[in-house]
Amino acid sequence: MSQADTKTQAPPAAKLSLPTLTTMVVGSMVGAGVFSLPRRFAQETGVAGALIAWAVAGTGMLMLAFVFQTLAVRRPDLDAGVYAYAKAGFGEYLGFFSAFGYWASACVGNVTYWVLIMSTIGAIAPALGDGDTVLAVVLSSVGLWLFFALISRGVKEAAAINRIVTVAKVVPIIVFVILALFYLKPSVFADNFGGADYAGSLFNQVKGTMLATVFVFLGVEGASVYSRHARRREDVGRATILGFVSVFAIFASVTIVSYGIMPMAEIAELRQPSMAEVLEHAVGTWGKVFVSVGLIVSVLGAYLAWTLMAAEVLYVAAKDDDMPRFLKRATAADVPVPALVMSTVLSQIVLVVTLFSDDAFNFALDLTSALTLIPFLLAAAFAVKIGWGGPRGQLAIAVVATVYTAFLIYAAGLKFVLVSFIIYAPATVLFVMARKEQGRRPFSARELVILAVSVAGAALGIVALAVGWISL
Repeated sequence: MSQADTKTQAPPAAKLSLPTLTTMVVGSMVGAGVFSLPRRFAQETGVAGALIAWAVAGTGMLMLAFVFQTLAVRRPDLDAGVYAYAKAGFGEYLGFFSAFGYWASACVGNVTYWVLIMSTIGAIAPALGDGDTVLAVVLSSVGLWLFFALISRGVKEAAAINRIVTVAKVVPIIVFVILALFYLKPSVFADNFGGADYAGSLFNQVKGTMLATVFVFLGVEGASVYSRHARRREDVGRATILGFVSVFAIFASVTIVSYGIMPMAEIAELRQPSMAEVLEHAVGTWGKVFVSVGLIVSVLGAYLAWTLMAAEVLYVAAKDDDMPRFLKRATAADVPVPALVMSTVLSQIVLVVTLFSDDAFNFALDLTSALTLIPFLLAAAFAVKIGWGGPRGQLAIAVVATVYTAFLIYAAGLKFVLVSFIIYAPATVLFVMARKEQGRRPFSARELVILAVSVAGAALGIVALAVGWISL
């Protein structure tokens, strides 16, 4: 490789401060999900189930946040945390799957943002429907590539915009909570408490909310993913915890106060973004407009952060020779353009797929959560692996995080596990390309077993879709 090529492929990493890293975490988490929470929860459970669900999700995700904080300190040699931890703990192939799964989840998550924006505008422009019409997909595609052009200008510029947007988008959410508390009707809240409208057990009600809580907390690992840009390594862990604590109360509050505005059966039937519809019921049309504007700002900010993280994962994986070489190229402005192109293309493909889904937003939201679970599980398991012989507190936290993530996979259900395999298995082509570039055997004996499982899962998923056992 020539000296010129080396300069092109390995530019100095742009350095980010603790406040900027923290806002990237907050910006990643506060996006489409929070504006959809009232309807998603009301479809599954009442106040009691929601309180339990947030207690479970908050504890589990806090343990994951502590895991990422601990790993950032104990293994400062590992960049792009989620992917790097899986590779260090369980080998190159599972590390590759973790990188690809995390990247794919970010790309699918970006689709939920465009669907929700179009659904929001669709309230006054019926041609956009619920964000899943042909016109909505065309307009979303235009936005997709406009953001590609923005991010191509440089990481520092994009991160600075994200910091401003993060502050701007939190304000409407806080105002919603305050107004909802002011207009809260105790009798309505009491009627919604037990979730009497649902025949399922409280356990099943709580289980039904788990993918929604995973989605809103995605991004808690944002600082870890972007760790090579931190000015100080300890800032990665601090940003992770600060970001988590900043948004947990907001998410839980948005959900709970909504139960005091309308009967949950009515909330369950609202169009998305349901937060806007709830506030309209409380204060009138201006409340819906206010939340809708805040949503668009919020979603565009989260889209920016997730696109940055998606490209970063591919770039670092390619630098570690776990992805093909073309993905390790970056510009002088520290932008991994080939990885950014690949991310934008996948989002574009999924946007088109939403045209064939019964519920485009919920499908993309749940698939995003499901794709992230394997990377999270491997990272938590790696923390358990290196925790033996260390402080008992750290080991206990890692065990709880691992059990929680395994429960999330169970809660996701067979449908999304199979659809995830359909996405994971073909990605192996990239792994084989990388191995061939290095003159290595495509698979070891152990890796062939993992390949067989992934291919079998993908085949079963395709059959299940074809015969109607599962649907999009």
